[in-house]
Amino acid sequence: MAAPLFAALQACSPREVESKYTVHKAASKMRVLFVNSTRLREGGVETYVETAMAGLRRFGHEVSLCHEVDLPSTRERIDMPPGTLTWCVADLGVKRALDAVRRWRPDVIYSQNLGSIDLERELLKIAPAVFFAHAYYGTCISGSKAFRQPVARPCHRRFGWQCLLHFYPKRCGGLNPVTMLTLYRHQAERLQSLRNYRCVLTHSDYMRSEYVRHGIPAERVVSIPYGVAPLRPAMQPIGAALRSRSSSFNARWHLAFAGRMDDLKGGLLLLQALPFIRAAAARDLHLVLAGDGPQRQVWESAAAKLTRTDPGIRADFAGWLNEQELGNLFHSSDLLVVPSVWPEPLGIVGIQAALEGLPAAAFAVGGIPVWLADGANGHLASGDPPTPEGLAAAIVKCLIDEQHYLNLCRGAVELANRFSVEGHLSAIARVLEAAAA
Repeated sequence: MAAPLFAALQACSPREVESKYTVHKAASKMRVLFVNSTRLREGGVETYVETAMAGLRRFGHEVSLCHEVDLPSTRERIDMPPGTLTWCVADLGVKRALDAVRRWRPDVIYSQNLGSIDLERELLKIAPAVFFAHAYYGTCISGSKAFRQPVARPCHRRFGWQCLLHFYPKRCGGLNPVTMLTLYRHQAERLQSLRNYRCVLTHSDYMRSEYVRHGIPAERVVSIPYGVAPLRPAMQPIGAALRSRSSSFNARWHLAFAGRMDDLKGGLLLLQALPFIRAAAARDLHLVLAGDGPQRQVWESAAAKLTRTDPGIRADFAGWLNEQELGNLFHSSDLLVVPSVWPEPLGIVGIQAALEGLPAAAFAVGGIPVWLADGANGHLASGDPPTPEGLAAAIVKCLIDEQHYLNLCRGAVELANRFSVEGHLSAIARVLEAAAA
């Protein structure tokens, strides 16, 4: 019975889903077991678990959490609704943790990400389950879904043994053959395990098509708009922000990057694009790169060489910023640049920036076109293959004409408001109810 409900939900707009659930939400209460690898703040998945648990509790459902580890102890734990039960498998052992979950008797399991396939299999025997595919779970050996050689670019292959033939030549991962085979078996088991879920949720049509292409029945793969909250609780009115940008951005263009600094995030391509922007627009440029990662020193060296060559280019590295600081950066910038060369499942940083009225330029890879509509809230460059010239052209299109730029700012807010947290949680609740039924 659940499959028709999933199909009907897929056909609804976010607002239709939210209105239907608002009427229905008091009619049935569920016990929802959240499953994740950790309770510690590691990234966006844990932030999502925190938000979703609080939202479902607010809707009147009971929630609990089963997670694998609680290490390292130096990291902050996510906040839990008062009275929420949690079970750590590393502390209790597999048998005691599973027994505790069974005694709690969940109506449905909401799984995000687990390292252990054996634990996942045992949990799937306890209650019907829904899986949220935040990334390429079970569809890529390395999980990056991208080639690094001869140039970094998205991979569109269907996962299978043939991927082993590309692993070394395309530099999909490391050079250890044992690691390669171990990762391949693990991802193959993950893909097989996904077939036992009532529903696989994604946050973009791109990711939905990825799982349908890998054999998950289309009626059991549902794409739901992600819920993104503003970085700053009290934002400046968009009109004031537009006036500020309109009066200042012509003299010097202020560009922002935010994310992990690794080779697939495209920081070097962004730096290589700056001279092309200077040549096309004759503007001084100030780029702020927020974040950290293994490529930071490489990027800093490239930026230093660039600024020595052209004093009209300035590049600052801000490190990781908290939400308030990141919101302030977006507010003071003219454009967000998302130069990722791997197919981002979504790329929520673009939506966070858009809530500040900040348009974006990016490569058209993965789920990025879900929130970046070319000419409406920014511009896209071809991502297959990605080039600095193409990225520079997209950036110049966004900024060269003042009226067009202001239209992009308004379009950013309009599109970002489609990704409401309440609408997302309402849709999630409908999916979980359908799975439990």
